Amino acid sequence: MSPQLPENAIVTSDSGSCANWFARDYRVKQGQRASLSGGLACMGAAVPYAIAAKFAHPEKPVVALVGDGAMQMNNMAELITIQKYWQQWADPRLIVCVFNNQDLNQVTWEQRVMEGNPRFEASQQLPDVKYAQFAESLGLQGIFVDNPDELANAWQRALSADRPVVLEVKTDPEVAPLPPHITFKQAKAFMTSMAKGDRGAAQIISDTASQIFHKKH
Repeated sequence: MSPQLPENAIVTSDSGSCANWFARDYRVKQGQRASLSGGLACMGAAVPYAIAAKFAHPEKPVVALVGDGAMQMNNMAELITIQKYWQQWADPRLIVCVFNNQDLNQVTWEQRVMEGNPRFEASQQLPDVKYAQFAESLGLQGIFVDNPDELANAWQRALSADRPVVLEVKTDPEVAPLPPHITFKQAKAFMTSMAKGDRGAAQIISDTASQIFHKKH
């Protein structure tokens, strides 16, 4: 996303693990603006923030980064608000990028790293909603991506669209949203949760080791 965004773009992020990726990987250019869910734990803010940004700056492209938990909470309903008003905006581009991993991912990782507990299916599992198709049913554009090699092209399509877009990205819930530094206590709790039989423990450990290696290089 970062290399392709225009220099006048506005980016909003919801709370949840998408906020970790926003903080770690979004590279802000001179002239861009960005906002994060005010309380850091208040879900459902990204799309309302994006709508507000379009009313304040209708000539600028806006991107909202949203996890599927927050999307199901209230942001899907806000797509109806976008459908109602988008033709009034000088620049019609408002991209809602949904990270669909069917998991309340931030809480899952907090359980693992802070308490040493494995993922609890009953509270963490989310339905696999077709967000891109829902957008199309409203007359917006929907783009679905489940292959990393297709993601750059998907962003190009979204940024060149003549109307708001829901960019639904199928993501892996088992990739740890690591901060720049991790304490020994957190690492110990993380390994404890894996030892308790967390699903996909071997893959999680492998992906985490790969992240750490690439951060050091």
